[in-house]
Amino acid sequence: MTQHQLQGRSEKEILWFQRRDTLKAAAAWVAMGGLPAAMAQQRSNIVELRGDALLNGGRLQNGQTIMTGDQIQTGPGSNLMFVIGNSAFQVRENSVMTVERGSSLNSVSLLRMITGAVVSVWGKGSSRSIIMPTLTAGIRGTGVYAEVFANQDNRSYFCNCYGTVDMESNGEKVLSQSNYHQAFWGEAAPRDGRRLTPANAINHSDEELEFLAGLVNQQTAWQVAGKKGVKDGRGYMDPQPGQMHPAQMPVMPPTTR
Repeated sequence: MTQHQLQGRSEKEILWFQRRDTLKAAAAWVAMGGLPAAMAQQRSNIVELRGDALLNGGRLQNGQTIMTGDQIQTGPGSNLMFVIGNSAFQVRENSVMTVERGSSLNSVSLLRMITGAVVSVWGKGSSRSIIMPTLTAGIRGTGVYAEVFANQDNRSYFCNCYGTVDMESNGEKVLSQSNYHQAFWGEAAPRDGRRLTPANAINHSDEELEFLAGLVNQQTAWQVAGKKGVKDGRGYMDPQPGQMHPAQMPVMPPTTR
């Protein structure tokens, strides 16, 4: 059974992957060949839509296709799961975001989050980012969870669940290399002189990442390793004495030429 810590989210939101209809929809998506087959057959890339959502201001229907350049807005109690290129996304309720075009129409270069939350798995690639109100994450191929806390001055939360991510907030930069959930706050104002601070692993589960990875023929780092670490937000599969969270390490001054 999944283990997770909640902060301002309901159990129902985190357990979306357990619904029978969701399991059937994902199985059908994989059995029908995933995104390549959907493109060839001109089918929708929406794996599941529950509740109300808007696409570019108009009501989103299950048979539609979400494309790069589109703005997505989900309503209360809604759940949206879709695939673009080698990346899969699950958008939580009450979220507003834009997916922007990469090197082709079917690749995402930028996920711009205004409010809400999204779980996502990204295949290998370059020049891709998630932009949030108080931090930017450069994606290299990873699984992540991102959430904007509107009631905390748009304080941004980001978990590098596995992979390598270039983190930046107001000029402060750190490199995140994670095997098992390395989490950050992007602070609206400096805390102890830092814009990027350590966070706990909150509001998402291992099973969500595994579910999305399966849609794009991938595995999470812990599936590959056959084991899990301690889900404390530090990001290590095998914790060792002296290991530090990147947001606790000294900030290197910018280089000048």
